Amino acid sequence: MKHVIQHVYLDPANPKRLTPGTVFWHELLDHPPVPREAFAYEEVDFNHPLWILFSSGTTGLPKAIMHSHGGIILEQLKHVAFNFDMRARERMFFFTTTGWMMWNFLVSSLLSDVIPVLYDGNPAWPDGDVLWKMVQDAKANLFGASPTYQSILEKNGIVPKDKFDLSSLDSITLAGSPVSPECQAWFFENVKKDCWTGPGCGGTDICSGFVAGVVTLPLYAGEIQARCLGVAVHVIGENGDYVVDEVGEMVVTEPMPSMPIGFWNDAGDERYRETYFSDFPGLWRQGDFYRVNSRGGVFVLGRSDATLNRHGIRIGTSEIYRTIVLVPGVEDGLIVNLDLPGGKFFMPLFVKLKEGVTLDEKLTRAINDRLRSEYTPRHVPDKIYQVPLIPYTISGKRMEVPVRRILAGMPPAKAANRDAMAVPAALDWFIDYSQTQKDYSLK
Repeated sequence: MKHVIQHVYLDPANPKRLTPGTVFWHELLDHPPVPREAFAYEEVDFNHPLWILFSSGTTGLPKAIMHSHGGIILEQLKHVAFNFDMRARERMFFFTTTGWMMWNFLVSSLLSDVIPVLYDGNPAWPDGDVLWKMVQDAKANLFGASPTYQSILEKNGIVPKDKFDLSSLDSITLAGSPVSPECQAWFFENVKKDCWTGPGCGGTDICSGFVAGVVTLPLYAGEIQARCLGVAVHVIGENGDYVVDEVGEMVVTEPMPSMPIGFWNDAGDERYRETYFSDFPGLWRQGDFYRVNSRGGVFVLGRSDATLNRHGIRIGTSEIYRTIVLVPGVEDGLIVNLDLPGGKFFMPLFVKLKEGVTLDEKLTRAINDRLRSEYTPRHVPDKIYQVPLIPYTISGKRMEVPVRRILAGMPPAKAANRDAMAVPAALDWFIDYSQTQKDYSLK
């Protein structure tokens, strides 16, 4: 790293340089204004590093991902035009922190002469519907939302269409975690019936999408419409063959322009290759379970390393979550499966209940009965626990893998990065439980 520009905002009165050669942002700008004709632009190679993005920490310690100038430009131009259906001077609004790839995506819309709408504040203050006021006031054409945000709106009884003029809104993009049919239907019922509301799935790894909406195709509930242009997404089944209409590991079989050029400080690209190419040599493994149907529609079932494998049956965690929240009194949940010595399993479900609700035998039975009737007996957890908080990353993803690793005995500092968490204290209950539990044995 030759040049580090540091913006001091947490403690401006006592700035500390990250490295001896660090230049503060205010120092960089401490000069007379530069006339327009004096600006100079450096021409760089296609693979010249553009930025470093850090993964969310969903599966453990974040990765420092380096992207290239050329790859990002191509992907952003393609996705904004073909998968967001945006045109010059239209307005795109995603609520995002600068720590999520959607910030980079939002700002990059300027390449297409699309106007990014920025919001610096709490999405629930002064009112829980403040983002919809932004849509109205900014006359946004596209609004980006997440299933987590939708669940908050639903729990608080917020119906945007009853309060705001959303006539400018043409489309809603859903991303960040698997989208259920119920989540998608909520937007049609509570926001706008004639709004193109489609889910997509991508990753910080490529700062783009693998699968997304296509405005010329029919929209089916809970289904992502198609693979993105030029993205060779396929699903590999248990036998190592490509499968259709079966759950399996999502792989990309051909290069994408915005695949990382490497990880920062990764000697010999060792961690890079281990992360993406160690399981299926020559194929990119993203770490998600997909199902692609015969018409090319895609279902994302959650992280493959968080997927529950019980007696040879693979269960997507998203199936569990969208079922338990339909049980009165249940607000949220997290489930993991522990592989124990001797071929044994332990699959605990952790639930956050609505205020004033306590987990008792009746509620436990209601949760189990719902899972059994909606799916199979193997979807029923071994034990259910009430917890004060469900751990999420800052970008709104459940931290299933770090929790599983903690319960399997890994030191918490190695299993999870608290700096990447929405509420760091949410891990405390799980750490205490792992140290005091008598429900299973790791020996």
